[in-house]
Amino acid sequence: MKIEQIYTGCLAQGAYYIVSNGEAAMIDPLRETQPYIDRLEKDNVKLKYIFETHFHADFVSGHLDLSRKTNAPIVYGPTAKPEFEAIIAEDNQIFEVGNIKIKVLHTPGHTLESSSFLLIDEKGKETALFSGDTLFLGDVGRPDLAQKAANLTQEELAGLLYESLYKKILPLDDDITIYPAHGAGSACGKNMQKETTDTLGNQKKTNYALNQKDKESFIKAVTEGLLPPPAYFGMNVAMNKKGYSSFDEVLSKGLQALSPDEFEEIAEHSGALILDVRNNEDFAKGFVPQSINIGLNGDFAPWVGALIVDVKQPILLIAGQNEEEETVTRLSRVGFDNVLGFLKGGFEAWKKSGKETDSVNRISAQQFEKETKDKDATIIDVRKESEYNAEHVDQAFNKPLAYINEWIGSIGPAEHFYLHCAGGYRSMMAASILQARGYRNFSEIEGGFNAISQTEVPVSDFVCQSKVLK
Repeated sequence: MKIEQIYTGCLAQGAYYIVSNGEAAMIDPLRETQPYIDRLEKDNVKLKYIFETHFHADFVSGHLDLSRKTNAPIVYGPTAKPEFEAIIAEDNQIFEVGNIKIKVLHTPGHTLESSSFLLIDEKGKETALFSGDTLFLGDVGRPDLAQKAANLTQEELAGLLYESLYKKILPLDDDITIYPAHGAGSACGKNMQKETTDTLGNQKKTNYALNQKDKESFIKAVTEGLLPPPAYFGMNVAMNKKGYSSFDEVLSKGLQALSPDEFEEIAEHSGALILDVRNNEDFAKGFVPQSINIGLNGDFAPWVGALIVDVKQPILLIAGQNEEEETVTRLSRVGFDNVLGFLKGGFEAWKKSGKETDSVNRISAQQFEKETKDKDATIIDVRKESEYNAEHVDQAFNKPLAYINEWIGSIGPAEHFYLHCAGGYRSMMAASILQARGYRNFSEIEGGFNAISQTEVPVSDFVCQSKVLK
């Protein structure tokens, strides 16, 4: 028997590949299926089942494409109602894969159809639990995403989650390995650990949600401090439930190379958003006017979902050399399938064509210190609230990037302001959005708070973020 965790850091997502005696199972596969096909061919095994822990909100699963290419059936837990052919398992139903068994545990709470899959090895021992978004390491699945579809409050869903955890998962043996669907960085939980596997026994000791005295305290603990979910989540759920275009078709359309003239023509007549995925350092020096910068070298896909929101939005790409395929792939993981093509030769080709360019007024932390010393200044910190509360520039206002569409209107376009995040990745996103909407009178700070903290600029006293989160 082999269990392989296929972890994608950009999404903080874990897919699982399980092999036993010539047969295999996949759990929560990503959108692009070729890596899984390659594994099956290399191991000379047949994919017997594709298990889905629930209708995912934060990414588009590869279940449909993988099923079409392998003829393996898709398996959901009880109450799931997909709009395509699938096996809807009963609670405690067992599926055989080679010499092992996979038992379905219906564990509603994150969503109503949420299920965990218990692996029983060749000797009949329960050895691993693929817990989906029901149980994370250090946390549990947020109970507020399925309220509308379930016609329940988040407190009622949290109550279901309590029953699932305390009656179905906690009674399992302590030595069972927990394989969750997500880790730290995912918006599906609020307190996840950086590790990606653990024993159930250790989670019983360290996971706050598994150490509540009663159901009432559990509900309070897991619903407290939840940030609003990213707006694209509902669209991803719909795609996972209803179906979507083949990834191969999406990739083929997105990899159309466009000359600067063709790119400009399509941009002017299609309503496409120009997405520049180069690093923030290169973007600051020059870019196609109206471009939005979301760097491929960071938490790219979640930020695309949070800032662009509409998965049907037409997109034109500007990428670094040979990064186009990777970009289209990562966009598709969160459902952004409407890529119309990319600028052949990238920004350099645009610049050489003599077309108009733009740039961001980026200054060093030292220049920021010089300009603001003993002066009143408007400073906008676009980090998360917990980061700001931990430590910030004394005069700064906290306006998290995730909510830029809500606060942008409160910024006076005539008044100069300074803009920063932790290291420059998020503040350049904010800068690009601001300039695309006509804001020009600001300075973005290179290196962000990390660089500012090395100067004499006054900052607040440091507070550990774990304390802030509590």
